[in-house]
Amino acid sequence: MLNFDRTTQVVDCRCGTSHGKGGSLARAGTLSQAGKLEVVVVAMGSGRRHVTKPICEITYAIRRENIHTGVLVLYAGTGYPDSGTMGSFGIDPKELDQINMHKMAVIHFGNVRNHFVKKARDIFSGVHIPAIIICQALVDFEDFAKVGIKTRNVKPKEKDMISDGMILDIITGVARGDACSREKLSEIIVKTKEALGQIQ
Repeated sequence: MLNFDRTTQVVDCRCGTSHGKGGSLARAGTLSQAGKLEVVVVAMGSGRRHVTKPICEITYAIRRENIHTGVLVLYAGTGYPDSGTMGSFGIDPKELDQINMHKMAVIHFGNVRNHFVKKARDIFSGVHIPAIIICQALVDFEDFAKVGIKTRNVKPKEKDMISDGMILDIITGVARGDACSREKLSEIIVKTKEALGQIQ
């Protein structure tokens, strides 16, 4: 249970402890669910290459704005098939259901644009709620529209659209293993509040 000024938010604890440099984040495949299903922050599974440190800072910053925020750490989010790297990316139908329970998602990716655009395509094939993308690499709405994801500014052709989920905003320059700067946290808060206001 967390107290923010006069408001209390109840957050379920996840089973399992963190590992490596996960920033005290729980193991992959766990959901920390807030009392109200407003926002879910989605993290790729933590590991040697996927240091998820900014997730806790981002989640805490959003919660301080009295937005009920849960965290989902994907079970198999650390790589992409045929990428030539260790691990493979996948999203379980149960995880898609957990994301879709919420009003909106904030999805955190890394710094390899080709990898995370493909991951986003796989996620949005089953996600039907609006989302904000946070990543380190420079990316724009066009990159996601090319793989069939509907975005606020650029829409793919109707026949190529993979779901009714939509990317409302993109925040770049957030490194996976580093602390999130005040400027970036402020940008995340402002864009999350704006997006949530449009949905409600």
